Parts: sequence; structure tokens; C-alpha cells
Amino acid sequence: MGIPVLIIGKSGSGKSTALRNFEENELALVNVLRKPLPFRKKFESTINTDKYQTIMKLILKTKKKAIVIDDAGYLITNQFMSNHSKVGGGSAVFDLYNTLGDSYWSLIEFVKNKLDNDKIVYFNMHEDKNDFGDIRPKTIGKLLDEKVCIEGMFTIVLRCMNDKNRHYFITQSDGQDVSKTPLEMFKEAEIDNDLKMVDTTIREYYGLNKK
Repeated sequence: MGIPVLIIGKSGSGKSTALRNFEENELALVNVLRKPLPFRKKFESTINTDKYQTIMKLILKTKKKAIVIDDAGYLITNQFMSNHSKVGGGSAVFDLYNTLGDSYWSLIEFVKNKLDNDKIVYFNMHEDKNDFGDIRPKTIGKLLDEKVCIEGMFTIVLRCMNDKNRHYFITQSDGQDVSKTPLEMFKEAEIDNDLKMVDTTIREYYGLNKK
């Protein structure tokens, strides 16, 4: 059973920058948008793709224990933009939204049920705010929001924030976002924007480094 971890934040809040302290040989990166990283380091295990089957094959076969799907929300967006003009109207549109929901749900379930116990997969997504001011992962349509509830599929959800020159993660909800972490995993409600530190903490908490 692998561990999926959700990270949400606005564009420019530091979701990709948080990868900076991983060594080049210890992280597998899925670059959905094929965009350069915001630092000089290049990870030797990197693929540029938005294809679900390709991603599943990589995270299943890689020997890396930490995997990041950067801009994972664009798996949904790209699939929608590539197909919405082809399906026409009526029930075909509904079927497309079902496909979007099924694909993303299946990827998360794949991580939880098919990977080795010591693999952690980080899903980086943009955040969105509803009419009530609640913050949650940004998707397309209401199927994933109302029927699936993406954040409900994760035990660990971190919100990436920036305040002037400071970037940090929020580990617990203030009542209006979906941040959450297991009891006593992190002592502080705000921690440094450092995914390597987060990865180490998760492994120590669950005893993943023990033989």
C-alpha cells in the first residue's frame, strides 16, 4: 500500500520549489506540463507526460521511493481540453466528465493499492475557492468535487503558502481549507516549504525506513 499525499496551493506559492532539497537521484518526477523547474537541479528520473497509463507504469516500476506528480491537476484539465470539442452535447458531455472522474480516482487508488508500502506519491495541485470561501483542490466540473471529494482520499493534505519572501506549508485546517495531517506527525501548524523534510517526517512517523 503506497501513500498518496496531496499538496495544494496557488500558482507561485512554491509547490515545485519545495522539491529543491531532494538529491537528483532520489526522486522520480512526473512533469505533467513539461515546464522547467524553478531551480537548477535536474532529477535523473523524470518523464514529461499527461498520460495516466504511462504514469502508472513509471510509479510502479521505479525504484525511487518518493514520486512527485507536478501539476497533477492538469491531468484533468488536459484530458478535458483534448476531448470536450469532440464529444458534442447531451449524454456525451456527461460521459466525458465521468471519464475525467474515473481516471483521476483510479490513479489515486492505484497508488494506495498497487505500490510498495514505502513509496510516497505527492500530487501537486492548484487550489480553488468556492462562494463560501472554502479552499480545496482545483478541478473541472462538479463530479470530482461533489461525488469523489479528492481531498477525502488523502490522509495527508498540505497547503502551500507564501507570505512576502517566506514560503511554507500549512499542516492543519483553519476551518476554510482542507489541510490535514495525522495526529502528532507535525508539531507546528506551519512548517518550512521543504518536501524532503516532509518526506522524511512521514517515513519516520509510519516506520517506513525500518526493515
